[in-house]
Amino acid sequence: MKFGIDRLLGDRALRRPLAGKRVALLAHPASVSASLTHSLDALAATGDIKLSAAFGPQHGLRGDKQDNMIESPDYHDPAHGVPVFSLYGEVRRPTEAMMSSFDVLLVDLQDLGCRIYTFVTTLRYALEAAARHGKSVWVLDRPNPVGRPIEGLKLRPGWESFVGAGPMPMRHGMTLGELGRWFISILKLDIDYHIVEMEGWKPEAAPGFGWPLGDRVWINPSPNAPNLFMARAYAGTVMVEGATISEGRGTTRPLELFGAPDIDARAVIREMTALAPEWLKGCALRDCWFEPTFHKHVGKLCSGVQICAEAAFYDHDAFRPWRLQALAFKAIRRLYPDYPLWRDFPYEYEAGRLAIDVINGGPLLREWVDDPKARPADLDALARPDETSWAAERQAFLIY
Repeated sequence: MKFGIDRLLGDRALRRPLAGKRVALLAHPASVSASLTHSLDALAATGDIKLSAAFGPQHGLRGDKQDNMIESPDYHDPAHGVPVFSLYGEVRRPTEAMMSSFDVLLVDLQDLGCRIYTFVTTLRYALEAAARHGKSVWVLDRPNPVGRPIEGLKLRPGWESFVGAGPMPMRHGMTLGELGRWFISILKLDIDYHIVEMEGWKPEAAPGFGWPLGDRVWINPSPNAPNLFMARAYAGTVMVEGATISEGRGTTRPLELFGAPDIDARAVIREMTALAPEWLKGCALRDCWFEPTFHKHVGKLCSGVQICAEAAFYDHDAFRPWRLQALAFKAIRRLYPDYPLWRDFPYEYEAGRLAIDVINGGPLLREWVDDPKARPADLDALARPDETSWAAERQAFLIY
C-alpha cells in the first residue's frame, strides 16, 4: 500500500498544483516515506517543491521532547534553511506571522485513532487558521492504526480542550484526512482542502486491522507510542494520565501497563473479571511488576497489569480498551474505597478541572467509577447512544 506522502513523492502530476507556491509542512518523527526518509527531507529532494516553513506539533518536528507536556521552541532548520514553528510551545494555534510564511500547508501526521491525541486538535487549529487567512491545506493521509472501531463517550459541550477537539468519542475510527472533512463541516469552514489519499488501505484486514503490519515499519509518532499494540490499548490507558497510578511511562512498554506500589494487580484482575468479564474480551491481562525510570512512581516497584492486545490473544472486533480501563478504575475503587485515584493538576493547559474529566470530555466516567451503586450496564447505557450516533455521523466523511 501507499501512504499519502508516498503518492505525492511518486507522482509529479499530483505535485503540479504546488508549482510556484510556498509550501509548509506540518510533521513529526513518524512522518517518513516508505524508504524511511523524513517527509521534510523527501519533499525538499523532489526539486519542484518550494519549502518555505515547517511546523512541529507536540514532541516536535523531529522528536525532541521525551516526556509528556514538555514544550518545544521555534528554530531554524539547518539542512533546508526554513523556519520551524512550534505548535506546542508559546502558542498552540498558528499565529498570523506563521501563516504568512506559506501558501499551502501539507499535513503529514501519524495519528493513533484516539480523540485525546493532540495531533487531532492541531489539525483543527491549522484548518481554522487556514480558513481565516485564505490558505490551502493538503492532508497526506495515513492509516488509522487501530482501524474503524468506535468506543467511548462523546466530548460534552463546554469541555473542548487541547485533548478534546470536538464532539467525537474516544475511539473515532477515522483517518486524519477524513477527520479534516468532518471538522470543515461542523465548523462551517470556507477552505481550500485536499486529501492525498492512501492507496490500498484495508482497515479490516488481518493481522494489522488498520496498520499494514509486516509491510510498513512502525515509527513512534510520539516518544511513548512504541508499537501497534500500545496504539490498540491507548484509548483506554491514556485515561491513566489522569490517575495517580502509573501508565508505564518510564518503562519499555508505556501505555500498555498500569499499576502502582500500593495495589494488588492480581486482585484488581479478579475484581474486573467478576464485574464485567465481557469487557475483557479480545486481549489477555497479565499481572506483572515494573519500576518506572521516570514519571509517576519513579524508582518504585509497582504491581501492575499488562494489556496484551497482540498475537492469538487479540480479537479486533471484541477488544474494548476504553471499557477495560474504566473497569480497572472501578475495580481499584471497589477494592480500595479511599484510594486517592484522581490526579489534581493542570492537564494540557486546563486548570480548575480534574485531568480525568478533561481526558474524557466531561465528568461522566469519573462519576461512574466513584459511585458505589453504578454498574457496568450503567456506563454502557451512557456510551452506546454516543457510539451509535457517531457511527451514523461519520459515514458521510469516510473515504476508504
